[in-house]
Amino acid sequence: MSAEEKNLIEILEEGHKVDVVKYIDYVSAPQAGAISTFSGTTRDMFEGKTVLELRYEAYVPMATRCLSTICTTARSTWDIHKIAVAHRLGPVPVGETSVFIAVSSVHRADGLDACKFLIDELKASVPIWKKEVYTNGEIWKENSEFMEKRLELAEKRDSLVKKPVTEEHRRGCCGSKVRVEEDEDHKDITGDNKYSS
Repeated sequence: MSAEEKNLIEILEEGHKVDVVKYIDYVSAPQAGAISTFSGTTRDMFEGKTVLELRYEAYVPMATRCLSTICTTARSTWDIHKIAVAHRLGPVPVGETSVFIAVSSVHRADGLDACKFLIDELKASVPIWKKEVYTNGEIWKENSEFMEKRLELAEKRDSLVKKPVTEEHRRGCCGSKVRVEEDEDHKDITGDNKYSS
């Protein structure tokens, strides 16, 4: 069984609830000494506001691909047997599960670490959007993990050292195989006209 065959990734359409037992049964195996799970549920309050429900939207093909990539990364980092990830779309009332992750592993440490990684990466990078609906309004929410990931990527980008353009790079991909003729009006940026005939 390939690694992809050991992943169950489902984005559930509106009106379909997360069947926790289904995903636990999927990851169960005789060689697994641990099953680690995460269940994200809609809570009734947020920052003093009464929450009625959460509403989720997604770009499903990309969300599925992202989740598959995240599962592959988890497998390359921890000794995991099977992974199940499910996320609901549409309204999710208070007390109901919106996201569920189950990971089976030989030892609990791998499963627990992988489960935490999977939910953190899902919230940081998978194109699933959440709207919180309150008694007095609604708002689209950015996950703190998304904001942290964006900051991390910006810091990496800013820390890159720009390499100076060398003569070798200036000539282009073909190097000396192509002869470029230039006239006085079209000298290269250094002012040299060494490529002209």
